[in-house]
Amino acid sequence: MNFPKPALALLPALLTALTAQAAATYGLAAIKPPPLPAREFRAAWVATVANIDWPSKPGLPAAQQKAEMIAILDRAAKLNLNAIIFQVRPACDAMYASQIEPWSYYLTGAMGKAPEPFYDPLAFAVEEAHKRGLELHAWFNPYRAGILASKGVPSANHISKTHPNLVRKYGGFLWLDPGEKEVQDYSLSVVMDVVNRYDIDGVHFDDYFYPYKEMDEQRQEMDFPDEPSWKRYGAKGRQSRDDWRRENVNELVRRVYDSIKAVKPWVKFGISPFGIWQPGYPQQIKGFNSYDKLYCDSRKWLANGWVDYCSPQLYWSINLPDTSFPALLKWWSNENPKHRNIWPGINSDKVGRKLKSEEPMWTADEIISQIKIARHDNGSAAGVIHWSMKSLMQDRGGLATALANGVYAERALVPASAWLERRLPAKPRLVLDGGELKWEPAATEKISAWVLQIKIDNQWLTSILPGETRKHLLAVPADAIALTAIDRCGLASAPVVLQRTAH
Repeated sequence: MNFPKPALALLPALLTALTAQAAATYGLAAIKPPPLPAREFRAAWVATVANIDWPSKPGLPAAQQKAEMIAILDRAAKLNLNAIIFQVRPACDAMYASQIEPWSYYLTGAMGKAPEPFYDPLAFAVEEAHKRGLELHAWFNPYRAGILASKGVPSANHISKTHPNLVRKYGGFLWLDPGEKEVQDYSLSVVMDVVNRYDIDGVHFDDYFYPYKEMDEQRQEMDFPDEPSWKRYGAKGRQSRDDWRRENVNELVRRVYDSIKAVKPWVKFGISPFGIWQPGYPQQIKGFNSYDKLYCDSRKWLANGWVDYCSPQLYWSINLPDTSFPALLKWWSNENPKHRNIWPGINSDKVGRKLKSEEPMWTADEIISQIKIARHDNGSAAGVIHWSMKSLMQDRGGLATALANGVYAERALVPASAWLERRLPAKPRLVLDGGELKWEPAATEKISAWVLQIKIDNQWLTSILPGETRKHLLAVPADAIALTAIDRCGLASAPVVLQRTAH
């Protein structure tokens, strides 16, 4: 994968030749512009549950919360990431102003209490991410309703209080029962409330559907306590209980996808399932069976095109045969008849930390190698999601430094989701006004990014600018200028090209 050279034309040191630029004139040209930058999804999860990534602890002043979010987004932009997966619903609570669910304990230190002074963290994160050319995907836990070990007390408007008939206690957690029809409607309403009210780029689910199995006092595996819903809805049919549970999850996934596309087709829907669908797929793989234990038929979601991207959590190293990163990635890539984007989740959190297993401590080289494998296997749809942003903020094991100096040294465009849009964005309008480039979209469509390419001394210099950008100061006379619009689905317009015609 070839990445463009640094955009040297944008360096402040070049802002000395404006008079010479003003003397030049430009006209529309038919010359061939250079290739667009590489395509690669570069994202990181920002977890709010238990204050893993943000905010650093509950109850911080709003100004400090904002400063911590800005630091995360600044680091992401500096590392040339292009997306953030922000957890907005840890456990039937909200990191945004919701009329459906209470403010999160992890935000303010008291469930139901709004930030002081008031602001909306999701609206703030979306706005600041877009200023930096970053996509913002809202991450929801569709069924988790509470963590009993949490210091927070459920507020009066939490679902465990308003609709206790939909909530089940299981181990150390509260869960919505996926078998209850009202639960599916409720979780869908929460997702669609965010889709309708916020300018997000994606909706994201992780690997928690039916919960991971809990053990009783005798260390025996406990079954999820869904006897009431099974008797009411499932036992009358021809399905086994396991198949009924899987179908409950399948139906929510399908409904979420269809509902998003009905109102905002450009908003991507992605899921990050457990990295092993079933042991034996591929043949060498051993380990946890998410199909049987979590009732997740993630392969079916890909086959039916119910996701725009799938990010299986491939948290294992390259050299472990039973859970081989390359073998699993290849399997997932082959189980993709609708050609959706496959962007694996990778465990950057393991770098520089002592592992409990016999596996050697991971170095930055493990993550770098996994990124390169994903590039090789997926080509123009390459990409990964880092678990989690904290490891990059801390530069643990030198990983952030290695990324910035190596595989992420140049910016990249988010891979296209071509199935979401049949029509390419229109060619933008571009003019040069006294040394300043100015442009507008040719239509009312929303633009997520601009690719500005400037030719100086027979060398094209490429920059990716945020979609809200509408002008750029041209520092020195250029031989040619090309501008391409990238829409919300990642599709590229034909470039408009200006060529210097006089001195």
